[in-house]
Amino acid sequence: MSSPLRSIRGMRDLLPEETEVWSMVEDVVQETVRSFGYREIRFPIVEATGLFQRSVGDTTDIVEKEMYSLESRDGEALTLRPEGTAGCIRAAVQHGLAFNRISRLWYRGPMFRYERPQKGRYRQFEQTGVEAIGIASPALDAELIEINCAYLAKLGLQNSVTLRVNSLGSTETRAAYVAELRAHLEAHKAELDPDSLRRLERNPLRILDSKHVSTQQLVAEMPGLDQYLDSDSKRHFEQLLALLDAGQIEYKIDPHLVRGLDYYTHTVFEFETEALGAQGAVSAGGRYDGLVEALGGRPVPAAGFAIGMDRLVLLFQEVSASEIREPVKCVYCMAADPDCMSYLMGRVRQLRQELRGVKVVLDTAGGRMATQMRRADREGADWAVIAGEKERASDTLSLKPMRDLGEQQALTYDALVARIIG
Repeated sequence: MSSPLRSIRGMRDLLPEETEVWSMVEDVVQETVRSFGYREIRFPIVEATGLFQRSVGDTTDIVEKEMYSLESRDGEALTLRPEGTAGCIRAAVQHGLAFNRISRLWYRGPMFRYERPQKGRYRQFEQTGVEAIGIASPALDAELIEINCAYLAKLGLQNSVTLRVNSLGSTETRAAYVAELRAHLEAHKAELDPDSLRRLERNPLRILDSKHVSTQQLVAEMPGLDQYLDSDSKRHFEQLLALLDAGQIEYKIDPHLVRGLDYYTHTVFEFETEALGAQGAVSAGGRYDGLVEALGGRPVPAAGFAIGMDRLVLLFQEVSASEIREPVKCVYCMAADPDCMSYLMGRVRQLRQELRGVKVVLDTAGGRMATQMRRADREGADWAVIAGEKERASDTLSLKPMRDLGEQQALTYDALVARIIG
């Protein structure tokens, strides 16, 4: 007998008990995004490798170490998307959504990165992303943050996350900061961790993300990016903070906050939690005013964010699931006599049409009533609907409560529906 096959390391199956929670969280997020006027876009999982080299940056960890890349039969370099913004902007440029118009877009789906799997971090992970193209105002940055606050509040998670914000300034001011940062760290190379040493020449800004204690101490000695901002960048950031204050949105200014992708400019933000250990970033984003041009479009401002759905669902399960999740009503229908199945199926068809939002399960396996009742209990049924010879003869159905005390009753179809609806 051959050994059973298993899923690939870092890629997991979501079983029915989990997908019920996932669907609820996804519905809250997607309804919130739609309510702000954003429209869904879908784009391929596989893109040209050059798309991510040009957008994410060829010195980032994603491009250097984490992408799943392959070569097609005709020699084209392809990559499973490691993030969604690049593909979304590529699609917007290709189809004319990034020129002389404002486009508010959102997407969802799997992303792929070769990272060390751990709680809240997988090699195939789910993201919901939001991108807005054609708006330069800090009011857009505030709106993107407000969207996050809205779905977090609906999920009961508003007190479990902290919003951190920063400004990376313009390309020019960031370059000036990088030069100072490189000079400072060059003088302390012996204290840098191996990853930071590798980044020092090619992408020193990424060293600000280091979790190594001695490197963090060196970074803390440096002035934050806020000390290098030009007047326009300062004004943009100050206006954003004023809008957050007006909306009573709490935040912390983190002058060392950077995102691990090269395309960010000006505003960056991150919603993080301490409830999930090391994997604390639940949602993150910011402004990337040069990305549309970098991908072949005209110079157009843009901003967005991506939610790590795996972490959001995990946080919801840790913090709020028992308080927020409403039990889904389930009606489990069974035939006491196999000859009554056709009668029962007709009534089940009616129940599914009338009981919107209620799960109506028909026991097609049959067997002894005690066995069918056990299956109803495992399904989490609120009610059992039973059809036997007596019910068929009287054109009734028997209704038995599964979660509350109460006797089984023979009812007409209309009375049964009224009782279930309550």
